[in-house]
Formats: sequence, structure tokens, C-alpha cells
Amino acid sequence: MKLVRYGKPGKEKPGLIDSDGKLRDLSGKIDDFTADQLSDRALARLAKLKTDRLPLVTGRPRLGVPVAHVGKYIAIGINYIEHAAEAKMRIPREPIVFMKAVTCLCGANDNIVLPKNSKKSDWEIELGVIIGKKAQYIGEEEALDYVAGYCVANDLSEREFQIERGTQWDKGKGCDTFGPIGPWLVTRDEIPDPQNLDVWLDVNGERMQQGNTKTMIFTVAKIVSYLSHFMTLLPGDVIATGTPPGVGLARNPQVFLKPGDVVAAGVEKLGEQRQKVVAWPGKK
Repeated sequence: MKLVRYGKPGKEKPGLIDSDGKLRDLSGKIDDFTADQLSDRALARLAKLKTDRLPLVTGRPRLGVPVAHVGKYIAIGINYIEHAAEAKMRIPREPIVFMKAVTCLCGANDNIVLPKNSKKSDWEIELGVIIGKKAQYIGEEEALDYVAGYCVANDLSEREFQIERGTQWDKGKGCDTFGPIGPWLVTRDEIPDPQNLDVWLDVNGERMQQGNTKTMIFTVAKIVSYLSHFMTLLPGDVIATGTPPGVGLARNPQVFLKPGDVVAAGVEKLGEQRQKVVAWPGKK
């Protein structure tokens, strides 16, 4: 299933995309895609619905974050072999973990708002993972059973904030609108192998990133298991699993986002995002 939340920010309704690509309203069946709607049992109930009997949503409403009330947004750094090379970093022995503020989350096609005093805002297309049930100290062999589904994620990053202003990455990763995910959550039954998905990102129609999740250093199963040994993963938590090569920071010359740019990004079987880059309100 492809599950969505549609409508104006803060007023989203639950929906799904049917087999014909049409948006159907689920608000008569569930209140929202909250943590309790991400379990295997809850998703199985939704899968049994006759979608052609659900109300059809007309027009092209905004698509919001596909999960409500995300508790944690966890990200993995340097997780593609080629990206490690372009960043001139050694292949890590263990996953590099950092957090993105949940206030950075936004819909897949919402504007990217450059933060105040931004100089080096950059892009990072990633496979996103959405947790479906509580995970503590789980093994790698069972880790995918704890996944509700997958989504497209763009781990936007202000590189000056991230690299040149101290040793912690988080402040360059959590700016408002720096976490577009979606357009939808694709349930894990539709993605039997998350380690063979093409990922790509364009800026102004030019291909900047191209890769495949098979070149990830740490697999999705490894990441979910690993994280569960350091923190409790809860339903609705989001994990961004790392980016392939082609980020603006590593290009020669370097390229960073500016107002008016258009970013388009996608992951095979998970849909596409499209964002316009705008300046922070009031910036001269």
C-alpha cells in the first residue's frame, strides 16, 4: 500500500493511493496515521479495505509528512562507498549516527526554505525507513519485521553550520524544511528487498546524484538492529539511511542551493519529490 496524509499543514487527513494512482480518503476508517496505525495488524486491516469504495479525493491536494507526530528522526552518515570516497573519509566500522530535529520535517513537495544566514545549503537523497513497532536490542535477522514501510527522504544540510561551526553535525541538519519525506509511505510488503533500489536527485533538471541501495555500507537491517542497541525505536520513528555520491559539497567547483532552484528526487518504487528553494522570509 501507498499511504499518505493530505491537506494543509496541521490539518492533514489520512489517505491511500489506489492501484490506478488515485488518492482515496481514509478519514472515515481511521483518524490519522499515528503510531498505533503502523503495526502489522493495523496495516493488515487497511489492506483488506475495498479501495474502490473509499471516497475519491479530487484535485491535487498538498501531501504532508506520511506519518503524524514523528518522535525521532535519526540519520546515518557516510553509508555509501562512493560517498565516503568523495567526502575523503574512511569507510566507517560502525554506522555514524546523528539526529535531525523533528521540526525539520515537511511534505515531499513543500518549499525548501534556506535558513537565515545560510551559505552552503546542500542536498542528500536517501532511502527513508519508518518504524512500525517498538524495537529494543533486536537482531539483524529480524530487524525488517520492525519496519512499517519506506519513503523518499532528502537529508538537506547546511554545510557551514554542520562542518565549520563546531564538531556536531546536528545544527546543520535540523533547519526548518530540511526534512522533506514522502510523498507516501510504501508498506514493506511492496519492498521485499530494500537493498536494490535506484536513488537519484536533480537540481534544475541536472542529474546530481545517482546510486543504488546495494552499495550501502550498512544495510537497512543492520541499521535498524544497530540503533535498537543504543535507543528504543518506536512506531513512527524515521531513519534516513545515508546518501550516494554527488552532493554539492563534494563537487568541483562546489555547488549549493539558492533561491529559485528546483530540486527533484526519487527512490525506485517509492515515488518522487519536487521542491522549490526559497529564501528565509524577510531576507534581503
